Amino acid sequence: MRFIGLDVHRDFCEVAISEGGKASSAGRIATSPGELELFAQSLAGDDRVALEATGNALAIARILAPHVGEVVIANPMQVRAISHAKVKADRFDARTLAELLAAGLLPSVWLGDERTRLLRRLTSRRTQLVRQRSRLKNEVSAVLVRNLKGKPPFSDLFGKQGRGWLAELELPADERDTIDACLRQLDFLAGELATLERRIAEQALDSPEIRRLMTIPGVDVTSAATMQAVIGDIARFPTSRHLVGYVGLDPSVRQSGASAARHGHISKRGSAAARHVLVEAAWAAIKTPGPLRAFYERVKGRRGSQVAIVAVARKLCALCWQLLTKQEDYAFKRATLLERKLRALELRAGAPRRRGRPTSPASDTRAAHDLELTLARQAELAYRRLVADRQASARAKTGAGAASGRASSSQPKRQAARQETAPPPAL
Repeated sequence: MRFIGLDVHRDFCEVAISEGGKASSAGRIATSPGELELFAQSLAGDDRVALEATGNALAIARILAPHVGEVVIANPMQVRAISHAKVKADRFDARTLAELLAAGLLPSVWLGDERTRLLRRLTSRRTQLVRQRSRLKNEVSAVLVRNLKGKPPFSDLFGKQGRGWLAELELPADERDTIDACLRQLDFLAGELATLERRIAEQALDSPEIRRLMTIPGVDVTSAATMQAVIGDIARFPTSRHLVGYVGLDPSVRQSGASAARHGHISKRGSAAARHVLVEAAWAAIKTPGPLRAFYERVKGRRGSQVAIVAVARKLCALCWQLLTKQEDYAFKRATLLERKLRALELRAGAPRRRGRPTSPASDTRAAHDLELTLARQAELAYRRLVADRQASARAKTGAGAASGRASSSQPKRQAARQETAPPPAL
């Protein structure tokens, strides 16, 4: 068996082969489909190939996979032997990959199926378009600040009334051209976002996992689709703590020797998009009655609002794991709100609008909404009572030192979830 390392670039791949405990360079091949196919045909069926996760790594792996025993796509963030090497050259990097593969020390990434990769491309593209839209809006705001125009009189500066106000402003010619150009680009991005969101909605309608995640208060189709794209196969995560560490919501830990572990800010070593949508969903979830709002207020009283909202985001992440693993909907879901979410999802996917009167009278819908709101308040009250009883029980066991409203000074017995215990990253 041979172990082959490929240091991948845009135009070529540096090849190294490890056989019999010795690694040697084997030249370069072009990263064209024809050259890669010829190279794959020269390999044996029991060879193992390793390459770093780059933009074209997946396409190269698809060509090589039918001809070899295994293709391993390495996680570049964890291949420290290459990133911290004193000698940085392509042939040495390829040799290191081959040697690590032969030793069984190469951390790999999870590829996922084609449907998961498609969802990841769609959600990533949407994130990029939203960032471009935000930059254009900030540029318009900067023009207003430079020309002392003050705060706009409308909450939506880029709506119909806001654009009318912008059109009436007296500005220098170059500043007027800047605003007009930004508005044209915003209109173009709005059309691109609508097309992209329709594709995402079509994928969401065919995904029971996304619809299940939407049963959580505050989680819309964008948040659910982003989380499902990041998670992929939920079986990769043995516990919810592994998923929390995977998205980077676990606390950073520093510990050495006999000293106590010190916990700091969240690690942020996972998907930034997943953390972003979880925090947005957390802000929406705490606005409605339920256990999540009670949990937020309890943490906020001890640690402040910013720490509390991140704690709610972590709770939502753990809740996603529970729902997907047990294949159950959220226990405190509100059926009327979920129906609105699903209907909006259908309309975004291109479903025709319903004509005529609704099937149920408005009074029935209002009554159902009020009943669900009452049940949500009862669930919130039950959670508060559960926490109060648990705190009273803890005070009875440990004495007055465990005072209510203060964080415990003792070290937790369980080890904090860390990124190293989570499944490998995905390409």
